[in-house]
Amino acid sequence: MTVETVNTHQPASSKKQLYAHIMRMDPWWRRYGLLLLVTFALALQACGRRQWHETSRASAGLAPLPSEYSDAVVMAFRAKLWGMRGIFADHTWIATKAKDAQEYTVYEVIGWRKRRYPSVVRIASDVPDRHWFGAKPIALVDIRGEEAEELVVKVDEAARDYPFPEEYRAFPGPNSNTFTAWIAQTVPELNMDLPARAVGKNYL
Repeated sequence: MTVETVNTHQPASSKKQLYAHIMRMDPWWRRYGLLLLVTFALALQACGRRQWHETSRASAGLAPLPSEYSDAVVMAFRAKLWGMRGIFADHTWIATKAKDAQEYTVYEVIGWRKRRYPSVVRIASDVPDRHWFGAKPIALVDIRGEEAEELVVKVDEAARDYPFPEEYRAFPGPNSNTFTAWIAQTVPELNMDLPARAVGKNYL
């Protein structure tokens, strides 16, 4: 009985021919194929994550509690955006507490407000250092005591003078980071340097 042996290994010449064939492929695929594969992998990862309404919005414990700290406070935060956009960009906001106040005021721009309210600017009593839909915030500014007292007023005035209250575009702006950059520019005493991930900060 004759046993036929099958060689499962490609000879070197065949491998070279395969490589040459790949290099002769459409240059569009060679140029963008890897990018498409990475994007597809990130999309699959994002699909496996929890829905935005299931994510944490709890305090990160970065701001002092009004019940334990009576002096004025001015803080600014950044946190990764929810979903795939968080790979590249952050959301930023500012929170203040006047001396002896029992709550914080949070200043931010939220895009979906454009569909429901006259202004995209949100000024409200709220938890100052909430997780941004699961993303833990990082403090950019933390000013307390007498130095913060005057800044509380200046931040409020700057927020209410924001020049784009009816406009919102994720890119290039105006967006939440444009708003925070406006306050930083109007109140230079904050010494706030927004990171590169604050997309829209340069729209002004």
